Amino acid sequence: MGTVENAELVRRGYEAFSAGDMATLSEIFAEDAVWHVAGNGALSGRKEGRDAILAYFGELGTRSEGKLKVTVQDIVAGDNHTVALQHNKAESNGRTLDTDGAIAFQVRDGKIAEGREFFADTAQGDAFWG
Repeated sequence: MGTVENAELVRRGYEAFSAGDMATLSEIFAEDAVWHVAGNGALSGRKEGRDAILAYFGELGTRSEGKLKVTVQDIVAGDNHTVALQHNKAESNGRTLDTDGAIAFQVRDGKIAEGREFFADTAQGDAFWG
């Protein structure tokens, strides 16, 4: 795949995530994909395999009471890596999350093989997600 296709794959993933479309997310992630969650909080760490990644996404929805809003600001694509700049906002149980971030995606054979989260305020994310 080329840069245009990789950008479209990542954009499709964001659209599916925002819609809670786990079927589409399941299609676009490689079965052996790996996801790296920044910080030292309850949800931080390495998620191995598509099922673990989808469970993590579900946990984000649960812990934010379905109010997590991720807004894509830009997507920069290369042949093997694509980076999405985003803004994250949520409120839950009197806590607020309002931070910018980026996710570096590795694309392999037309599927997302790896995602690595980076956030402007990792401590805020740790506190919000519990």
